[in-house]
Amino acid sequence: MIGDIVTVTVDRPLGSFHPEHKDLYYPVNYGYIEGIIAPDGEEQDAYILGVNEPVETFTGKIIAIVHRADDAEEKWVVCPAEMSFTKAEITEQIKFTEQYFQSEIIM
Repeated sequence: MIGDIVTVTVDRPLGSFHPEHKDLYYPVNYGYIEGIIAPDGEEQDAYILGVNEPVETFTGKIIAIVHRADDAEEKWVVCPAEMSFTKAEITEQIKFTEQYFQSEIIM
């Protein structure tokens, strides 16, 4: 799936807070890919990197998978097709939530 183009529906836009964990701030757009069911039974979640304003939807390229050893789900990392990020850059941008999990970035 890395390299595939997907459309993410954003339910937690950049600058928002988690609906249940009110102190969890989203410095990136975050959402889900409609119609793709993840291992947790919900639609597949995705971080969007390289888009520096809140958006409602975004179509981009999957550049990485965030595998969580201590959770049922994986997260996809999506960015504009012409952009790329290193593992270190991805880690830095998603640490706001991944710091709470034992995760590995697969590219």
